[in-house]
Amino acid sequence: MAKARTHYECTACGAQYPKWNGRCTSCGAWNTIEESLPEIKPQVRGSIGTGNARGADLSAQIRELSEIGTNEDIRYDTGISELNRVLGGGLVKGSVILLGGEPGIGKSTLLLQICQHLGEDHSVLYVSGEESARQIKLRAERLGVSTENLYLLTVSDAEAVCETIMQSEPDIVMIDSIQTMHIAGISSGSGSVPQVRECTALFMQTAKAKEIPIFLVGHVTKDGTIAGPKVMEHIVDAVLIFEGDRYQSVRILRAVKNRFGSTNEIGVFEMRDTGLAEVENPSAMLLDGRPLGVSGTCVCCMMEGSRPILAEIQALCAKSTLSAPRRTATGFDYNRVYILLAVLEKRMGLFFGQLDVYLNIVGGFRIDEPAGDLAAALALYSALMDKPVPEKMIAFGEVGLGGELRSVSNAVQRIQEAERLGFTVCVLPKQTLRGLQKDRFTIALEGVGSLREAFAVLEKYAGKKAAR
Repeated sequence: MAKARTHYECTACGAQYPKWNGRCTSCGAWNTIEESLPEIKPQVRGSIGTGNARGADLSAQIRELSEIGTNEDIRYDTGISELNRVLGGGLVKGSVILLGGEPGIGKSTLLLQICQHLGEDHSVLYVSGEESARQIKLRAERLGVSTENLYLLTVSDAEAVCETIMQSEPDIVMIDSIQTMHIAGISSGSGSVPQVRECTALFMQTAKAKEIPIFLVGHVTKDGTIAGPKVMEHIVDAVLIFEGDRYQSVRILRAVKNRFGSTNEIGVFEMRDTGLAEVENPSAMLLDGRPLGVSGTCVCCMMEGSRPILAEIQALCAKSTLSAPRRTATGFDYNRVYILLAVLEKRMGLFFGQLDVYLNIVGGFRIDEPAGDLAAALALYSALMDKPVPEKMIAFGEVGLGGELRSVSNAVQRIQEAERLGFTVCVLPKQTLRGLQKDRFTIALEGVGSLREAFAVLEKYAGKKAAR
């Protein structure tokens, strides 16, 4: 019998090579190719599938699309509205959800808080390969989790876990974490590419066979991506990422992939001593403590799915002692800052060549859409000229290379959110203003066609304030 040959596998993307290379030619990562021993395909004890032999006729299982009903309740309410929003309305039966994030950001805390609500009407199995039952109990007491329908299992054998799920049939399963699970038939260690891939596929088969939703907690790499091969993210139904600085209280839950809802929605949480608390009004939280009468700040309204969120953009210009002045952006596209600076210098005659420029989005949020260009430009202009933007002024719009303003979508939702928080002036592109009914808003709408006109509006309202 021929001896199986050892191959090499990339820990980032799972690509295989006959010999070691320093760089993976598939994903471009360096020093990620490791030796992988021959693996044995796992066979789960018992029958997870239909029990048919390979090659059997499955024509009797074919169903017409019209025969499949959707009236039955196929979603569980998690008890956390922010999580329900991200999932698309709730936890779908038979789905596999991968929850990733940095260590200490609140992944296990969120799962235990979900168990408290789901345990009222459903049985929940919490499987941990990292912590003992006593450690989980201590954290549950701190979070106030006291449901009697929560069951703990502290093992790392994926096959044994799947067999237990098949026999006990709980309503919901939590796996913490997928990197600690292993299959005995695979020679590589826990957390390796073959182990993570096969364990994820095994849990997916179990979830689909019994229509049991399964949460998988995933570790992240130093680059912020979920550890393991990309094929793991393709197997699961939804990929949720916890974002935020572990040393700050704000946490953002974002869907990278969701087969049952939109990936544009986000959930906002605040980490407290008693666990994660929902933030129903993120705009008010982000603007809390905003300095008044200080130059270099402007409020912008960004859209996260169907939710408008007001965020404060801060800019600072300081004399540079370096031959190449520094450009720093936090929460804003770094390349976009260079474009805005070039437009301001070329089209507006403002010079930042001898100044260090810092741009920051308060609260740990990130503005990815072009609608934040106008507010960022106003903040840079305010910082350079040392003229404060009126505290009740908000701005949004895309800036072109010619210094012109381009229209943005969802203008009505943005304006209504600004009105609700007490803003009195909104600067927006003229093209966007044409399609709006001004009489339905109490806020003053200032349509501008270029940055020059936007700066003139700023000077006008700053002059009115000074006159008072």
